[in-house]
Amino acid sequence: MWIDTHCHLDAREFGNNALGVAARALEKGVGMIVIPAIDRANWEAVRKLGAAAGNASYAIGIHPICVPNATDADLAAMRETVREALHDPNFVAIGEVGLDFFLPQLCTPEMRDKQVLFFREQLKIAREFGLPVLTHVRKSQDQVLKHVRQIAPAGGIAHAFNGSFQQAQGYIDIGFKLGFGGNLTFTRALQIRRLAEQLPLSAIVMETDAPDIAPQWLHPGVNTPDQVPGIAEVLAQLRGIGLDELQAATTANAHAVMPRLRALMPG
Repeated sequence: MWIDTHCHLDAREFGNNALGVAARALEKGVGMIVIPAIDRANWEAVRKLGAAAGNASYAIGIHPICVPNATDADLAAMRETVREALHDPNFVAIGEVGLDFFLPQLCTPEMRDKQVLFFREQLKIAREFGLPVLTHVRKSQDQVLKHVRQIAPAGGIAHAFNGSFQQAQGYIDIGFKLGFGGNLTFTRALQIRRLAEQLPLSAIVMETDAPDIAPQWLHPGVNTPDQVPGIAEVLAQLRGIGLDELQAATTANAHAVMPRLRALMPG
């Protein structure tokens, strides 16, 4: 079975059919979908989906794009929500958290500082409870890496990684995995394809970021978690390995970085 380590199954694009989307993914061999939260308002939604779908789990966090409206009270609520969620076997990580220095509205000095503050506080929560983090690293690979080195969680994933080989090695050195998805299916995505081809297989996990980052054959449509096998086929071709080898390795990698996931999906 494949694992989609990053899928926003609660997104409005899926409407009331999120469970149907998850079921179709299972039919295609996607045995587990990890649903990261983006802010306090959807923590309960991802928890409910994790419980309702037979092949889903979830993470709790505040996404950098939601930081402008977030408050200290949200951080306090997050700590208590995480504490309570530890009793839920479907809860597997802190996320989606990180830094975004791509969107102009997040790049003002005030918003950069607030992003850093919220990221560091969420890293502290991850460290306190021994949880991995699902990190957003858009135009911020070096900065995210710096803070993760300073406040080390129990591993994590650099989601939608698109940095340099040197930056990739920095994440690998601290025990992180790197998420690859639909971007690698575009022949013009030369750097992502080089990374996907040449990085150690032990560092790679599969993801879709659905409903975003649709593979080439769906672009610009809505991405879905059942696309993991097709994306994986392109990755296997780039690396010159069989699908079975890629599936076994990326599943083991996801289990290694999110140990609570292993209990949900043995082997």
